[in-house]
Amino acid sequence: VQLQASGGGLVQAGDSLRLSCAASGRTFSDYVMGWFRQAPGKEREFVAAIRGTGGGEFYGDSAKGRFTIARDNAKNTVYLQMNRLKPEDTAVYYCAAGPAPYVVTVATAYVYWGQGTLVTVSS
Repeated sequence: VQLQASGGGLVQAGDSLRLSCAASGRTFSDYVMGWFRQAPGKEREFVAAIRGTGGGEFYGDSAKGRFTIARDNAKNTVYLQMNRLKPEDTAVYYCAAGPAPYVVTVATAYVYWGQGTLVTVSS
């Protein structure tokens, strides 16, 4: 599976941003899709994940109530809608695909990774 993340950019605190991740190469619906992020000097952090057929959305603590993950299997794309962004959301955001039949939060469960897209939130 090849993953291409896009949609990052520079925004102000309180703004919204939608990230996209386009997949190719395998049957998209066979894979759990997740979003992770990594801020400078910090470890990679789980943000959100969704089952292969959709549903089962699960969020990391930092994303709950502000971010929404969704997927369109007809377009082989997963999205991360981010609302009420904060400066501490600044990070490189990665999408990832894993073969698990259920949502997982650990990075090692994901086999394929996109290149990352930078989100910068100014105060």
